[in-house]
Formats: sequence, structure tokens, C-alpha cells
Amino acid sequence: MEATPRLQPPHNIALLPPPTFLGHLIPFIELAKKLVFQHNCTITLIILDDGSSMKPQKSLLQGLPTTINTVFLPPVSTDDLPENATAELLVSIRLTRSFPALRDTLTSLKELGTSAAALVVDLFAVDAIDIAKQFGIPAYLFHVIATYELSLSVLLPKLDESCTSEYRDMVDPITLPGSIVLSPEDLPDSLKERNSEVHKWAIDWCNKFLEADGVMVNSFLELELEAFKDLERRLPGVPPVYPVGPLIRTGTEAESDAGSECVKWLNDQPPKSVLFVSFGSGGTLSVEQFKELALGLEMCGQRFLWVVRTPQESAADAYLNTQSTVKDPLDYLPEGFLERTKGRGLVVVSWAPQIQVLSHRMNAVFLTDGLKGAIRVKPNENGVVGREQIAELVQRLMEGEEGNQIRKRMTDVKIAAGNALSPEGSSTKALAHVVQQWINWK
Repeated sequence: MEATPRLQPPHNIALLPPPTFLGHLIPFIELAKKLVFQHNCTITLIILDDGSSMKPQKSLLQGLPTTINTVFLPPVSTDDLPENATAELLVSIRLTRSFPALRDTLTSLKELGTSAAALVVDLFAVDAIDIAKQFGIPAYLFHVIATYELSLSVLLPKLDESCTSEYRDMVDPITLPGSIVLSPEDLPDSLKERNSEVHKWAIDWCNKFLEADGVMVNSFLELELEAFKDLERRLPGVPPVYPVGPLIRTGTEAESDAGSECVKWLNDQPPKSVLFVSFGSGGTLSVEQFKELALGLEMCGQRFLWVVRTPQESAADAYLNTQSTVKDPLDYLPEGFLERTKGRGLVVVSWAPQIQVLSHRMNAVFLTDGLKGAIRVKPNENGVVGREQIAELVQRLMEGEEGNQIRKRMTDVKIAAGNALSPEGSSTKALAHVVQQWINWK
């Protein structure tokens, strides 16, 4: 009698997103669901407790499949760090100091017979690559932001070696794949001071991520083809890069109260008349920029749907949103703003059903890159884009030819994204290839 073949147990994949900000956690959760539903994996989602209530994070984790197990690492102290420590350093140091607990978690998984077949880390946790190597498992980076920023990371150490002054004094622009040209002022503020601790951290990061066995990017091949080709040409000096996105929030989002409110309001607006304003869950604005944006939206006279998040007292830390105690963002709006824009604008707190909004009869979108979007604007000496510029930019987006071109581009991108995630799409195939690499790892 022929023996019945034994079923291969699911491969357990350990994911290490960063604490605090949701703009990185959400793609990690969506990656986890893809691995469970499409590749029969189990997931250990390892999250560092940052000492706050972590209510937004825990809310996102509710209702996940039982094959996704969440492990919270105990909080670590950063009391010895200076009060003006940057967000990048705080997040990185918190994760580094939690590595003993991470080792204990991976050891426990091994003892329980559910050893991690791979460790996937966020860009703020690249030092955990060493821990993966200690356990003899592949270490992959999940880069949740644009691929061209990964290209910049490859170039930055060489740029640093060749630059004899501050970047802001450079004459020649920085050219990235896809005909993207950056002037020195386009670089993040944290990189403009070459003697700063955060610049040193950035250079170390750029060198460290090269030790990963592979890099997954939350983008898709057709969107950033030149950037992916450039990184492929740099093999073997750069680890293989796999476009597996776009991984965005799905599930019951359309049925939430906020989702229903947004869609109902949009249904009552004229076709192609509404501007969607959202900077992603990590793209929090400074207090000053938040107020200037509100006043600019008021001045422009256009209809808008604005997803607001609590602004930061410090412009430097605005993107990462590291405040542990989150205040009501509506308290930061100019006095009387909601009354003066009632009917013309809808303001929702923290989240809107992006997929539905972008599929609706919209007109334009602000992208998550400061207030530059697809049309270049110049901030003032404090890095803030003023209300007049914002009002003018909105008018150009809604009524000018630039806006028409952006809308067409958005439509093309939406179609291409859907194709990439289809059963035979480029991102689906790329993720399948990554999983096979993990399974075959020796």
C-alpha cells in the first residue's frame, strides 16, 4: 500500500516593523496577509512596545487571521538620550536596544517547532540583519517608500565621499533613475548637515542595507521601471530588489463609519470637483504647515476632502510622528475654519478609505511628499509652504492643464497597479519568487 505523503507544514515568516508610526506598519500587515492567503505561510509579527498606549497600532491588529501571531517586545529606555534627539535616531536606538528580546523571541519560535524561515525588517531595523545571520535564516528588507529613494541610498555614501562641503553648497544636481533630478534643497533636512548624528546614521544605514539577502519594495515595476533597472544593473553590489506592491490597507475599511461618511459626501458633490488631501499615515505636518495648509484650502475656493492628523511641534520630526500622546488634530485648525468651509470641504480625522476615494469621481490628489506633490513649489526659509502658494497650487491642479495631466497619470497608474497585483502580474510573481527563495534557503 502506497504511503500517503505528509503535508509540508507552513513556513513561518518573522516580520519586524518599526514602532510608533503607522505608515510603515500598515504595509507590513498587508504583506503578512498576502503571505498567509497567497502562499500558505504563518506570520510572527514582532512589534516593539514604545511605552505608549499604542492604541492606533493595536486597532490595526484587530481581526487579523489567526495565522498571524503578534508578539510585543517590552519597551526599552531612552532616558539617557538628549532631549533634541531626532526621530530617526530614537526609532533606530529603540529597535537596537530591543534586539536581546528579539533573539529570545526567535529562540522561542525554534523551541516551539515554528522556527522563522526568514526575517523581514523595516528600514529602521536593518541592524537586525546580523541577528538573522546568527540564526542562519535569510534577512530581507521591506522598503515601504519609493524605489528612487532606495537608489538615492545607494548613491549617498559615494556622494558623501566626493563632497568637500555641505550638500547645500553643491553646484551640480543629483540625478536619479527615471530622469529625477534633485537639487541640494530637495534632500531631507536631516541629511543637509553632514556633521550631524542623523547624517552619520543615514550613511551607516546605506552601507548596512547592502548586507540584506534581498529587498522588497512597496512599489511596482511599471511605476518605477528605470529605478528597478538601475538597481538591477548594480548587482551583485546591491542585493536583489523585488517590487511587491502596492500593498495598501484593505479589508473592512469601506464599511467603517469614516469610510461611509466620505463616500456619502463624495456622492453629493459634482463630478470631478473634489481635491483629496492626504499625506499618508506617516506624513504628519508641522503645526505651522498644518495651519498654512488649512488657510490655503480656505483661500482656494475649491471643494476638498482632507484627512487630518495631529501636527508636530517640530518640523524636523513631523514625518515620523513620534509623539506618544496624540492630541485631537481638529484643535489645531484655525478658529472658525470648519464653519467657513462647511459644505465645500470635509475634514476627517486620521484615515479615509483611500481605494474608494481614488476610484470616485475625483479631480486631483496631493501626494505624500511635503507639499510639493507633482508641481514644484518653493518653501520659505523655515521649510513651510505658505497659504498663498497652496491656494495657487490647488487652482493649477483643479483647473489648469497640469491638473489634467496629473489626472490622466493617476488613471494610468491605477490601472497599472491593478495589473501588477493580478494573478499573473509583476508584483504577484515577484513575491512568489521571494517566498520560493525562503523555502529553498540552505
